[in-house]
Amino acid sequence: MLRQLSTISFFITFILLSNAFSSASADPPKGGESKEGQVKGPIVITSETLSADNKAHTALFEGTSQKQVVAKSDTMTLYSDKMLVYYAEETGNVTKIDADGNVKLIKKDLVVTSKTAVYFAEEEKAIFTGEPKAVEKGNVVTGTKMIYLMKEDRSFVENSRVLLENKKGK
Repeated sequence: MLRQLSTISFFITFILLSNAFSSASADPPKGGESKEGQVKGPIVITSETLSADNKAHTALFEGTSQKQVVAKSDTMTLYSDKMLVYYAEETGNVTKIDADGNVKLIKKDLVVTSKTAVYFAEEEKAIFTGEPKAVEKGNVVTGTKMIYLMKEDRSFVENSRVLLENKKGK
């Protein structure tokens, strides 16, 4: 019986979360990503367990040592040991995600890893802390804190160290 209740809770929460992963905007373009690089469309979150708190408007997804939580959209995938997802009461839109433990974000050629990350949907901003490292086409950036602005495809890194791959001409 308890398993059935958690399954029902999962589907209710999943419906809310799959309605929108980003902030609500009028008539989003089709195809998963807007011109500005916004994440749009449904997101699928898989986890070992889910605890939903409808009063607090949160859903806690947790993995195990063998299987991480995975949040996947058309344009990016986020992995971590657990994710606390906040959603708006009125719309069910995701407003924020706290990812904790072995975080990995993959978006096109960019891979960012860290111990923790916070994603703010309305601003389409991710803040990585705990030994963040970004790798893109052989170039590596590390620091103590990374802020990635997805719309603008820009980032800010505190205490940065950059390793640029030297490409040989043909």
